Amino acid sequence: MLNKIMLIGHVGKPPEIRKTQDGRPVASFSIATSASWRDKATGERKQATQWHRVVCFNEGLCKIIEQYVDKGSKLFVEGTYRSRKWIDKKEIEREVFEVVLANFNGGITLLDRADRAPAADSTESYGSAPKDDAPPAGGKPPIDDEIPF
Repeated sequence: MLNKIMLIGHVGKPPEIRKTQDGRPVASFSIATSASWRDKATGERKQATQWHRVVCFNEGLCKIIEQYVDKGSKLFVEGTYRSRKWIDKKEIEREVFEVVLANFNGGITLLDRADRAPAADSTESYGSAPKDDAPPAGGKPPIDDEIPF
C-alpha cells in the first residue's frame, strides 16, 4: 500500500510551533493549492483553491519551518495523508484530514526567492538524509573523468 501526498502551494498564515508534553516541537500550518481552467461554454477563466492542513513532527523540519516559512511562502510538501476523528466539548464528532510530515516519510522544499531561503551552502530539500552522491557544499557535483562514452 502507498500513502503519499505531494503538494506545491502557498502558506496561508504563519506556522504555529508548539511543544509536545515531552518537549518535542510540532509545527502546523495550512497550504493552498490552486487549479485554473477556461470554461468551455463561456470562455471565462476559472480558478479553484483547495486548503490543506500540514502537521510536522520532524524536529529538523520544525526548525526550518520556524526559521524560513511564513505567510505566503511557496513550498513543495511531501508527506502522508491522514484523517483524525474526535468528539469536541459539545459532544459533536469532528474529523480533520492532514498532510503529516513524520520523522522518516516527509520533506519540504522551499521554493521562494533566495532572500527567504537558507544559505546557498545548505541543502534545498529538508527531511531526507543526504545522498552519497550529493554535490559538495559549493553546489557543483564533482567531475567524473571516467565517463564510458
